[in-house]
Amino acid sequence: MGQLQFQQLQLRTLGLGPYNSYSYMISQLELGKPEERRKPEKRVNGIFWIILLNIGIYVADHLFQVRGIRSLYLYHNWPAWYQFVTAMFCHANWNHLSSNLFFLYIFGKLVEEEEGNFALWLSYILTGVGANLVSWLILPRNTVSVGASGAVFGLFTISVLVKMSWDWRKILEVLILGQFVIEKVMEAAQASTALSGTFRGGNSLQSVNHIAHLSGALVGVVLVWLLSRVPSQPPNGEVSNSHRKKDRTL
Repeated sequence: MGQLQFQQLQLRTLGLGPYNSYSYMISQLELGKPEERRKPEKRVNGIFWIILLNIGIYVADHLFQVRGIRSLYLYHNWPAWYQFVTAMFCHANWNHLSSNLFFLYIFGKLVEEEEGNFALWLSYILTGVGANLVSWLILPRNTVSVGASGAVFGLFTISVLVKMSWDWRKILEVLILGQFVIEKVMEAAQASTALSGTFRGGNSLQSVNHIAHLSGALVGVVLVWLLSRVPSQPPNGEVSNSHRKKDRTL
């Protein structure tokens, strides 16, 4: 009995119709593929948790007006250490938040798909903290900093550099997308001027924090450069497969 006749007999015994038998055969072919030829499914979860955290803090701050949320803002005159982290999850108003979330989703998803969940969180935290730290060092003492704009520029830089090549189409794509990102993030930052002068001690909200944007992007460049200096090692599975191939050739 041939292989095809055996498969047809097997489908009859299972009681599968034409459509079900076709899907069954496809699934059997998929199972028969070698593991290295199957495309691994990457689950993207980290960026959604970052977005939900930003939205949750905004709702608690502006809708429910929970006491203590504004202590998470970065007050430059006397900052607490945790404010360099928490300020990147706070936003001045809805326009400020929605624009940042849009770009966070785009570039955060790219970073997570390319580098993984942990790399996304690490990139978001380090670029945001770096942007807030440089802003605190340079801007006046009566400034208040909020927003994820520094982290957005950092994630944008990382997502570009990890896929960068000297293909002119890639370079053109980066230039077009880059100027669009800068323009929209600047608009979101300008929308935060409505809260100027409403903070304790006469502190004022920094309307357009160019220092945070630039420093966040620079921190992203440094992160990619540092990671490029780390020697990459093949996974254990690849090492074992290579050893097996060598053994077979011997």
